[in-house]
Amino acid sequence: MRLLLDTHVVLAFLRREFTTQFPQFYRFFADGTADGLVSVASLWEVAIKSRLGKLDPGMPLEDMPNALEAADLAILHIDIPHVITAAEPEPETRDPFDRLLLAQCQAEGLLLVTIDRALAGHRLAFKF
Repeated sequence: MRLLLDTHVVLAFLRREFTTQFPQFYRFFADGTADGLVSVASLWEVAIKSRLGKLDPGMPLEDMPNALEAADLAILHIDIPHVITAAEPEPETRDPFDRLLLAQCQAEGLLLVTIDRALAGHRLAFKF
């Protein structure tokens, strides 16, 4: 199973809080049931929000790719099919980052790991 991590889940990984904040998801990664992916869109969101002072990622932005790789998380780049899918009526969300994450899930056959109430009920959200 391939799972795309929502930005707040990525931040928990980077801050080494994933196992305590998301124990319901951790077991899928710990036992090898799931492969985790992180979208460049999430890194972009973290960069923008940290620059605006809205969040602290817990590490310098330039260190994030290596930290994610060390956690066995693959980076998912943004490609043209993702952008085209994001422009379609579905996925329904106004947040541009969430929209792109859902579009990537749809285009790549992924499920989104999220606890965001606006996304948790979505057909592409991972249900454990």
